[in-house]
Amino acid sequence: MEAVTQEAKTYDLLIVGGGINGTGIARDAAGRGLKVLLCEQHDLAAHTSSASTKLIHGGLRYLEYYEFSLVRKALAEREVLLAAAPHILWPLRFVMPHEPHLRPAWMIRIGLFLYDHLARRRQLPASQTVRLDQHPTGAPLRHAARVGFVYSDVWVDDARLVVLNAVDAAAHGARILTRTRCAHLQRVASAETQAPGTVWQATLSHADGRQETVTAKAVVNAAGPWAQRFLEQAFHAEPDTTLRLVKGSHIVVPQLFDHDHAYIFQHIDRRIVFAIPYEQAFTLIGTTDVDYRGDPALVASSAEETQYLCAVASHYFSTTLSPADVVHTFAGVRPLMGDAADEAAGVTRDYHLALDAAGAPLLSVIGGKITTFRRLAEDALAKLAPCFPAMGQAWTRDAILPGGDLGMSPSDFAAQLRRQFPAVAPAVTDRWARTYGTQWVRWLADDERGSEHVLGEEVVPGLYAGEVDYLCHREWARTAEDILWRRTKLGLHLPPTAQAQLDAWMTAQGLHAGAVG
Repeated sequence: MEAVTQEAKTYDLLIVGGGINGTGIARDAAGRGLKVLLCEQHDLAAHTSSASTKLIHGGLRYLEYYEFSLVRKALAEREVLLAAAPHILWPLRFVMPHEPHLRPAWMIRIGLFLYDHLARRRQLPASQTVRLDQHPTGAPLRHAARVGFVYSDVWVDDARLVVLNAVDAAAHGARILTRTRCAHLQRVASAETQAPGTVWQATLSHADGRQETVTAKAVVNAAGPWAQRFLEQAFHAEPDTTLRLVKGSHIVVPQLFDHDHAYIFQHIDRRIVFAIPYEQAFTLIGTTDVDYRGDPALVASSAEETQYLCAVASHYFSTTLSPADVVHTFAGVRPLMGDAADEAAGVTRDYHLALDAAGAPLLSVIGGKITTFRRLAEDALAKLAPCFPAMGQAWTRDAILPGGDLGMSPSDFAAQLRRQFPAVAPAVTDRWARTYGTQWVRWLADDERGSEHVLGEEVVPGLYAGEVDYLCHREWARTAEDILWRRTKLGLHLPPTAQAQLDAWMTAQGLHAGAVG
């Protein structure tokens, strides 16, 4: 790690939290010319931002709660993000079997009409009604409803979306520190004006025990489920807005159907459950909505939630699932705005930006969803604009995320990689294409020939030394877990021993210590 001078430890903006909102704000701010430091106590996307249902969506069910503004905002963002990162996002058609005893058909048709027209669609087809007994998506269902409704949303690799925002922030000059906790925060006098309380002084605690003091003109609290705790522990302040922590759990099972559509089920308890094609060989099923009061770092899917999701899937699919069929589970805590909703599912997914301007500004991000992170970042910087009169204009709406400049369709790009690396298994090059897009060339920076030997040894099946080195030095990966479960999803495809094998190899290569921001 390069030494950081005292002068370099003075920043315009300190962002606490390396999830989607924190990295999105860091990217936007750095691109506007601000000097940005982001610190994250664990890995990027280590928690909520890698535990979503992997959807960029308007939120069809939010229409029932009259959240038209949120749905419109989210629908518009689908198109923006799809254009920005076509390697990690792609259109996905959803099938909703009609259950007449739950919602009448006319109500669903009105909802889908609004979903189609609340925001402009350029790439996504409109909704339609289908006869499930004549449609491929009806075949896997246990009792195929006669009528189904098909509509569009977008799939996303959520953890990679976070990392790509951090990569782009760093490319614009931001400093990204993972495994670094903001232990203390206080307003102090500016060295220039001596006016009290006009800048922030923060104590950062690194994983190796080192402490570092930095100053910043403004702070963004994007700590997600820890936002309230951060204010209480680091700043000794009572938050103005109460967080309601809601746990969402998912299960992954072997592939339940062989077509490319997803399902959205309106279950008898009025909850919504998705079944989504996942990682070629699996089906992702979720989510639950359960109030959570524990440590967000220790959240896990409960046996009851796993049984519930298996039961819902078994009710609709001809395949009967039990917990023994589940190959993987994950859970995340959504930090939502506290409200009076009786059911967790009814709590708004919109965001609130709480600005403490009693001196140097402190902006706390409350709530939000992965779909609207870019708009949230723009709104956050608008709130902070008086502190930075020379800050540049909003720019991310038409900007491409790293690797997204394919210049062709994602399928054509994958075919190009297969031709370039004929000795590498097509499944591996296809994974490179949809994980890195054009960024894969960074592995070959020292070898213009692009020959296969520069990939290095195959550390674990399908993962080469060149890729591991890139992830450690360019994407802040420090452990095998970071690589197998967040930078990639190889953990689903490899034996349980692969994680320990990769960790041992990384330690032998000095990559744990060498993976620096």
